[in-house]
Amino acid sequence: MITDGEQTKPSFATYPLRGLTNLASDGVVIPFADGHTRQLPRLTQGPFQYGAYAVKYLEAIKRLTLIPVKQAVISASALSLLYPNSGIEGYSRETFLADLVAAAVADIRQCLEHGADSVQIDFTEARLSLKLDPSGGLLEIFVALNNRVLEHFSKRERLSIGVHTCPGGDKDAAHSADVDYADLLPVLFRMRVGRFISNSPARKIQTGFSGSSAGTYSQIKWFSSAS
Repeated sequence: MITDGEQTKPSFATYPLRGLTNLASDGVVIPFADGHTRQLPRLTQGPFQYGAYAVKYLEAIKRLTLIPVKQAVISASALSLLYPNSGIEGYSRETFLADLVAAAVADIRQCLEHGADSVQIDFTEARLSLKLDPSGGLLEIFVALNNRVLEHFSKRERLSIGVHTCPGGDKDAAHSADVDYADLLPVLFRMRVGRFISNSPARKIQTGFSGSSAGTYSQIKWFSSAS
């Protein structure tokens, strides 16, 4: 099984926002360990919908290979951060979440229907949520929202759906490498998927660029019955 590594997406997290006009640039700021930040857009008005779906990237790679393909999609919980804490007049958070869940379901289902061997939900904000809210409350909210998406699939379909979590690497830095998996996994395992994929630190390597170093990670996979 192969994947395109999401190299053709404009962003692994915000590809569904391509072409949308109801966004502002001053959304949630994500800090990284080296001091740099990334900033998500902010939704300015409803309704929310996807401007692009992952199936277009699946179709592109399937034209190049006969090997089974795993397609990644962004989690509903990540995109839930687009909704501002101050709210949006005439468009409640719950209405937004209902629209978001419907779009996230369509994103996964289109990939399964167009021949993806499996679909991987990118849930990089799982570890980050414990940094933002050490009580675990935000993580519980994220997992519950993602399960709202997953409940639209049969048990058999969920065996082909997985979730991936990692420390969030960007420019040789991470946003939550210091968050212990022991705090994450008990809640993460409540997600109703057939497989869990996480990145675990392996070793440091020299990149050869300006003497910088980057962490390398090995993948650990667990499988479930997707109950």
